[in-house]
Amino acid sequence: MKKTQIKICCISSVEEAKLAINAGASAIGLVGNMPSGPGIISDELIAEIATFTPENIDTFLLTSETSVECIIKHHSKVNTTTIQLVDALTEGTHLQLKLALPTIKIVQVLHVLNENSMKEAIEISKYVDAILLDSGNPNLGTKELGGTGRVHNWDISKAIVESVNIPVFLAGGLNPDNAQKAIKIVNPYGLDLCSGVRTNGNLDSAKLNSFFKEVNNS
Repeated sequence: MKKTQIKICCISSVEEAKLAINAGASAIGLVGNMPSGPGIISDELIAEIATFTPENIDTFLLTSETSVECIIKHHSKVNTTTIQLVDALTEGTHLQLKLALPTIKIVQVLHVLNENSMKEAIEISKYVDAILLDSGNPNLGTKELGGTGRVHNWDISKAIVESVNIPVFLAGGLNPDNAQKAIKIVNPYGLDLCSGVRTNGNLDSAKLNSFFKEVNNS
């Protein structure tokens, strides 16, 4: 049985990175400037955490930039292994981004709002290294681009996993109580969570260990 990869997001310090990695995380998420949501830290701190992180652990820059030029500029400040695009591109293409940064993994976030998300996922899967399914809403006046703590329709997520040929991460409202159910229903490549393993905004070692215990027993 394949091992479900775990990305712990909203990492806010080297100490939190150590805590997540020691618990079993295969990737950490570092949140750049966003219109809303938790975990936003400076580019300087993202770069510091990325430099500290062992080579076998993926570091994700969460960027809300929507032009290829601005995304490349943002990444040049932090040098993570992966770029997580939390919004849709408005200028340039994923192919241009890949050509400019051939050694960097590109992960596109799709917010699962309805069954149209499946068509979007199938199309986008041709041009990126992975997809991350989340529960935000980019159509609001102040865009929700992640960190909502809400679960979306996992039946749609399951259908997306079965319809694309690249890794799919599942995010949105995950915690120790629903981790096994998420894996059983969706069968994603990985789980991605932020608030589900935090107390008062801080990474909680007890919740973290409980989450990994549930995942490892799934």
